[in-house]
Amino acid sequence: MKRTYLYLIAAGFLAFACGGKPTETTTEVEEVTVQEPEWISLFDGQSFNGWSKYGGGEVGKAWKIQDGAIYLDAKNKANWQEGDGGDIVTNEEFENYHLQVEWKIAPNGNSGIIFFVHEAPEFGYPWMTGPEMQVLDNDGHPDAKIVSHRAGDLYDLIVSAEETVKPVGEWNLAEIIAKEGNLELHLNGVMVVSTTMWTPEWEALVAKSKFKDMPGFGKYKKGKIALQDHGDEVWFRNIRIKKL
Repeated sequence: MKRTYLYLIAAGFLAFACGGKPTETTTEVEEVTVQEPEWISLFDGQSFNGWSKYGGGEVGKAWKIQDGAIYLDAKNKANWQEGDGGDIVTNEEFENYHLQVEWKIAPNGNSGIIFFVHEAPEFGYPWMTGPEMQVLDNDGHPDAKIVSHRAGDLYDLIVSAEETVKPVGEWNLAEIIAKEGNLELHLNGVMVVSTTMWTPEWEALVAKSKFKDMPGFGKYKKGKIALQDHGDEVWFRNIRIKKL
């Protein structure tokens, strides 16, 4: 974005106003370029560079790269070995940002995008610290019967203003915009949740939720982004972030 500022040295006007002779007015134009934040890819479509298993170590073998997407191969979970699955997180922590993720879910599937995740030994799962934007088959998974557990909801905290999720098997665009406590969730181009974190109202929301007895939940103002292993097939692609 380029902005132009004009600086006028009105010596001539002032001289004329004071009864003197008009003098030449000088106009100086200075161009100032303001750079917009750039999008940063968090997934290169070919590898798990920048990602790890929550709690440490490499991404489990149940997570695969399929057609340029991160895929949880839950069809074969009966054959999983210990450590094959599990939630995965970015290696980097983020504070103020605009995150975009495309996702699709298998029939009857459940997953989530969890943010402001604090990774520490005392927290066994990302959802013990980070709020979640729900990923769900609303028509098939039993969790959809619970208000605030449907696709696009701020899980167990705030119900979507409207449902814009696409049919199971189709790609959805999820966006999480967090800046200085202001939080917006967008699904397929529509803002479905808007709230402010770390306020008395936020604490009241948490106190009425299933997270009320988790002392670290929703407290951290900087954290990792997690993709949830809920035991169902799920795909994520075009994962990118803009630092605000």
